[in-house]
Amino acid sequence: MWPFSTKSAHVEETKAESGIVTPETWLVTHFGGGPDDISLTAHTALQVPAVASAIRLISEAAASLDVRVQRRVGGIWKDLPNHPAVRLLNNEANEWTSGFELTRGLLIEALTSDPGGFALVTRSIDNRPIAIRKYKPGIIQVEFSAEGDGKPLYKKNGKALRSSDVIHIRNAFNTAPISHARDAIAFARGLQAYGRRLFQNGARPGGLLKTTKPIGDKGVEAMLKGWAAAFSGSQNAGKTPVLWDGTDYTQLGLSSTDAQYLENRRFQNEEIARAFRVPPTMIFDLERGTWGNAEQMGREFLTYCLEPWLRELEGAYGRALLTDDERRNHRILFDRDDLTRADLTARATAISSFMQAKAINANEARQWIDLPPREGGDVYENPAITVPEKAPTPENRQDQRN
Repeated sequence: MWPFSTKSAHVEETKAESGIVTPETWLVTHFGGGPDDISLTAHTALQVPAVASAIRLISEAAASLDVRVQRRVGGIWKDLPNHPAVRLLNNEANEWTSGFELTRGLLIEALTSDPGGFALVTRSIDNRPIAIRKYKPGIIQVEFSAEGDGKPLYKKNGKALRSSDVIHIRNAFNTAPISHARDAIAFARGLQAYGRRLFQNGARPGGLLKTTKPIGDKGVEAMLKGWAAAFSGSQNAGKTPVLWDGTDYTQLGLSSTDAQYLENRRFQNEEIARAFRVPPTMIFDLERGTWGNAEQMGREFLTYCLEPWLRELEGAYGRALLTDDERRNHRILFDRDDLTRADLTARATAISSFMQAKAINANEARQWIDLPPREGGDVYENPAITVPEKAPTPENRQDQRN
């Protein structure tokens, strides 16, 4: 990369004063370098596999969970399967968006945009939520009160919106993870571009052409074009170079950057994972993954990465989809238990332990694994020590009558 960027007027003036000029295209093509053109947007950042993997992991893990609406009755939370929010968040947010797509889209926007993710609730005449619409980033804007109390003021196409109608997923520090990792992502993109350039003409000898004769710019251009035409590309691999007019060729070894290319790329993956708070093994960087620590890092992902986003989603959904009265004793809850469905052994062990402690009954245990209740399953008993009663026999009946 050149030490000055052509995008800055100040730098252009400095370059003019110092006599530095932009090199011609043919020179940049053969010797590399050029103006620093690594810019970062959400679209370009997603071209880095580690970034795309981390964003999909967080957004799709959250969107895969069932969403419940519950009401506190005494000290117990009871499910309300007929609440309007249940249909919107689990089935159809609107005619063309599922509940899964809504949650995934909100988190993707929050992870890639500093203002966060936005959606707008449509209500019926009696103020019930009947649809949720997710717009493109930038359609809904937010400003915060000048009084310093953090109150958000929302607008859509310049028109003010009621804050109770807006679902807003906010970032910590009002900065998206993609912005926190801007330098790491730009570095990773630079390494990708470097690797592409390094290997796309892999059969070209890496070395120096030296001549003792002054040949001028046109001579250099002609020599390099001829060399590239003869030896560049995999189809020319193994050809013997023929030198002309007193020219010498010197083979060059790999630089330290070339030799450590994979190490550099792996470290940038780790940096990106840190910014998103995702364990490296969960974005398929398995260099240091083992059977033991992969499971532990999976639990840490649920606790330290996904859980804060779930709390943010629950709060945002609750503010927009529950009425003022409902928010006193209602809540919107993501079913974290869905995250352990794949590990049947761990689930069975946990259910058995809870039943033996009489913390849950048989029907509650059956509900965990999506089985219907059975007769007599509401009794709290320890199946490990409870002896079932024997069915009465004619002999038993005779003994009881005597």
